[in-house]
Amino acid sequence: MAFRNSFFWFTDEEFARQTLAGVNPCTIQLVKEWPIMGTLDPAVYGPQESGITKEIIEKEIRGYTTLDEAIQQKKLFMLDYHDILLPLVGKARELDHTTLYGSRTVFFLAPSGTLRPLAIELTRPPLGEKPQWKGVYTPNYASATDVWLWRLAKSHVLAHDSSYHQLISHWLRTHCCTEPYIIAAKRQLSEMHPIHRLLKPHFRYTMEINAQARKGLINADGVIESTFAPLKYSIGASSLVYDKVWRFDNEGLPNDLINRGMAVEDSSEPHGVRLAIQDYPYANDGLLVWDAIKQWVTEYVNHYYPDSQTVTSDKELQDWWSEVRNRGHEDKKDEPWWPSLQTPQDIISVCTTIIWVASGHHAAVNFGQYAYGGYFPNQPTTSRLKMPDEDPTEEEWKLFMQRPEVVLLTTFPSQIQASKVMVVLNVLSSHSPDEEYLGEKMELAWADEPTIKAAFEKFNGRMHSIMGEIDSRNADSEKINRSGAGVYPYELLKPFSERGVTGRGVPCSISI
Repeated sequence: MAFRNSFFWFTDEEFARQTLAGVNPCTIQLVKEWPIMGTLDPAVYGPQESGITKEIIEKEIRGYTTLDEAIQQKKLFMLDYHDILLPLVGKARELDHTTLYGSRTVFFLAPSGTLRPLAIELTRPPLGEKPQWKGVYTPNYASATDVWLWRLAKSHVLAHDSSYHQLISHWLRTHCCTEPYIIAAKRQLSEMHPIHRLLKPHFRYTMEINAQARKGLINADGVIESTFAPLKYSIGASSLVYDKVWRFDNEGLPNDLINRGMAVEDSSEPHGVRLAIQDYPYANDGLLVWDAIKQWVTEYVNHYYPDSQTVTSDKELQDWWSEVRNRGHEDKKDEPWWPSLQTPQDIISVCTTIIWVASGHHAAVNFGQYAYGGYFPNQPTTSRLKMPDEDPTEEEWKLFMQRPEVVLLTTFPSQIQASKVMVVLNVLSSHSPDEEYLGEKMELAWADEPTIKAAFEKFNGRMHSIMGEIDSRNADSEKINRSGAGVYPYELLKPFSERGVTGRGVPCSISI
């Protein structure tokens, strides 16, 4: 990114664009109700109503619409890290050289189709004798002080977003939650079973890379716990989100978009959903990949399971899914949203979701990490100083007023932290020489079956077609969330790549 535009990270436009086309484009959500409310216990964490008021929003969007109309017209969006991070604030602040807030960031969908940040709220819960503290910041250019407070507030939100990306969007939703599918398949499905053969390429090396991660990345005092915002409470944050948020039926791309309010079902649309933001590169390209996976899985499953009786009578299949649910996710086994395998369509839905998570979703949140996070001002992973206006001492406020750039640089991660992250992101973003890409290589068992061979060849053709479609989209000057002066093109879901750090390529499995 930095080689295209050295100051891209400083702009509100890029701050907003990356929520749709950056390395963590899967947490932005629609604002459906006002006022914005948290769900935590107010007796412990203080009042839960957001400090971002109607007056603040309407002041920022004056000339466009009213707050009520903006919500009705689905033009307000939000990054919400309030309920997830607020319980960790007190613990994190006991550590040296770090701070933390719960945060909310509200955006407005401008007529151009781009998001515009309107307000950031940073919240500290009651700590000891200190009451709850809230700071609300807007891109107010009326004074230099307000400009620098806004920049500092953005740096805190970026640290929250980087941490959520690494701990949830990346580790939890792909690496971690794919393990039960693999373990259960090894235990319950024979090598010759058609579903084992279908899923095997998408399980390649995942257990091995996860074992390595537990040794050096997510281990106690490892890279994550020494460089990301919650520090030694990082995995606790991941566990909290798993408990409160994760559910299998929302891991497929269309349902994920619908759940976040970023799409609604619409059978008249090419992919069966209508996007709330039409120029949403992750969703636009992701739906191409999702549909290609689903078509391939549909033809494969229908060949082996022509009716419901063949599904329900397959003991290996039923035992596999039972173990995934009852042992792999035992603490969630009684949730009503778990699909049951009763029909061929059930198998198609389950397998498409698993393959998407291991391929498309993982590629979208992994292989752009160095491009976006290697230059740490764009994606700081932690914050070392609190906001200057949070209970400032005379000395703290004087430093901010005289040298605000020093306060910003000191808020950013330290040189050691940034260097650690840079090295790791370079490794994680690299494709190996023997990478196997989605739809590229036909398994020997598939080649022996003419129907399956033909279906895979069509899948391969669709993947190559997607390459050209994404190139065409990036060349379209009207798609300003993925093209323009100094803008990094969105290629994370281009199916194929060369070796090394390329910012594109969708491997079959979570192998790095």
